[in-house]
Amino acid sequence: MSVQAVAAKMAEVELKDVAGKDASPAISPLTPKAEEKKSENNSSSSTAAALEPSPVTTAPNPVKMPQASAMKRSDPQQNGGEAFINCDGTVAEAPRMKKIQFADQKLEFNKRPTKIGRRSLSRSISQSSTDSYSSAASYTDSSDDETSPRDKQQKNSKGNADFCIKNIKQADFGRREIEIAEQEMPALMALRKRAQGEKPLAGAKIVGCTHITAQTAVLMETLSALGAQCRWAACNIYSTQNEVAAALAEGGFSVFAWKGESEDDFWWCIDRCVNVEGWQPNMILDDGGDLTHWIYKKYPNMFKKIKGIVEESVTGVHRLYQLSKAGKLCVPAMNVNDSVTKQKFDNLYCCRESILDGLKRTTDVMFGGKQVVVCGYGEVGKGCSAALKAMGSIVYVTEIDPICALQACMDGFRLVKLNEVIRQVDIVITCTGNKNVVVREYMDRMKNGCIVCNMGHSNTEIDVASLRTPELTWERVRSQVDHVIWPDGKRIVLLAEGRLLNLSCSTVPTFVLSITATTQALALIELYNAPEGRYKQDVYLLPKKMDEYVASLHLPTFDAHLTELSDEQAKYLGLNKNGPFKPNYYRY
Repeated sequence: MSVQAVAAKMAEVELKDVAGKDASPAISPLTPKAEEKKSENNSSSSTAAALEPSPVTTAPNPVKMPQASAMKRSDPQQNGGEAFINCDGTVAEAPRMKKIQFADQKLEFNKRPTKIGRRSLSRSISQSSTDSYSSAASYTDSSDDETSPRDKQQKNSKGNADFCIKNIKQADFGRREIEIAEQEMPALMALRKRAQGEKPLAGAKIVGCTHITAQTAVLMETLSALGAQCRWAACNIYSTQNEVAAALAEGGFSVFAWKGESEDDFWWCIDRCVNVEGWQPNMILDDGGDLTHWIYKKYPNMFKKIKGIVEESVTGVHRLYQLSKAGKLCVPAMNVNDSVTKQKFDNLYCCRESILDGLKRTTDVMFGGKQVVVCGYGEVGKGCSAALKAMGSIVYVTEIDPICALQACMDGFRLVKLNEVIRQVDIVITCTGNKNVVVREYMDRMKNGCIVCNMGHSNTEIDVASLRTPELTWERVRSQVDHVIWPDGKRIVLLAEGRLLNLSCSTVPTFVLSITATTQALALIELYNAPEGRYKQDVYLLPKKMDEYVASLHLPTFDAHLTELSDEQAKYLGLNKNGPFKPNYYRY
């Protein structure tokens, strides 16, 4: 087929689209729907008139013209509009149908969000936007924003009211979140399937204080499937996913938590978990030590029936060791934080991904070329530093431990004191587990726009209290983002009021939390079923064999195949063929 024939064919198709099948001599450049809108708004809308195209001149009966000589040209007087030059020299301009329809749609779009209240525009546009949520943007009905959950009477579909959450109506959304999380938590689901018949936690009454997220919900439902009764509060006032808490309450769990609790609410929720008539816990699952501290302070007699404590965070473990050293620890405790599966996976790999997620969601910052100081080079600090370096940031590290400091240097980071770089850095990240790492003196010297955040569990690393003074102005920018403004106009960007960034402002990788949650479940099973005398009133690490078992449960996800020792090899190494494969002193 010749070039002229192809051009003719294209022109014929386009002219037919304009002229229609009847090939009428004078044709409107508008679609029928747009034609109606034109007639309706002809006398009243100047905007609509501005959107109409200039009159189009069409050659009589353009479809019947010889098509072999038809070709396109751009008319500079029509702003680049397209026209057809026919063989007799007449010009037929193609109507700008797409532009007119787009403008018309734009008008309709602008008319739509009229009754959305305080909900975001994106939620009002499509139903799909209300089907996915995160801890950074927990679904919230605007009608509930002003009422404290403590002032509301709520019941689930079965008439149970033993819970306190934001809104029980969000349960369906939370259930979807939990179902998604289950797909990325293979070990917990496998543990639930394998041990469900045995019920190793039958009779266990577990009181928990952790982040209430979809991943925690999978853990709670696994513990319930293994025979335990659970009552739960949140360990962080910002990390609760309201829709997940609603789903748990609908499922019969006694949950006392919502996103944005006050300090008073926080302790009230813990007390409601513990102080209930006719129910006394015999196991504690804690994250940060606040629940353990509250029971010691308010209800010390409860420890007579408590079999053990499982603690996840470095802060909580530190408190347990202090109690043990002082001779005040009256039950066995399992240190999950220092288990290999927690340290090497949750602390390192989880933070390596979630630090970027938290900073992006809250500040939209670009990392390339930014100067960042990471305070602390433990597993959390290693993860944060590696992620930021990979994004092109210039990363400095502060550290008190010479071994961790040497690791930072060997990994290519410059080791500094905080006061040496505080004036020049763009982002300050704390991950030490200590207190007063970033004090008012340092914040006074920070550059304008410096971002300050914490990746450690406790909110003590940044001295936020020193910023609540009359001369400084606090300006809420968005959820979990505050500008703290000095009298001279300088401002810093404080995230989550110094609390844990990733779980307050974003989400964390579900698969990694599966590793930690499985470790917690096994620790609870071990302490609850241990014969009397196996564990004294002290702090213990999870047995190496359990660490290896947790890891093995996750390998099938990657279609991984372990090599097995031969009898001769096992004898040579002095190992059991089924493990454990490393001594307790081994450092991975």
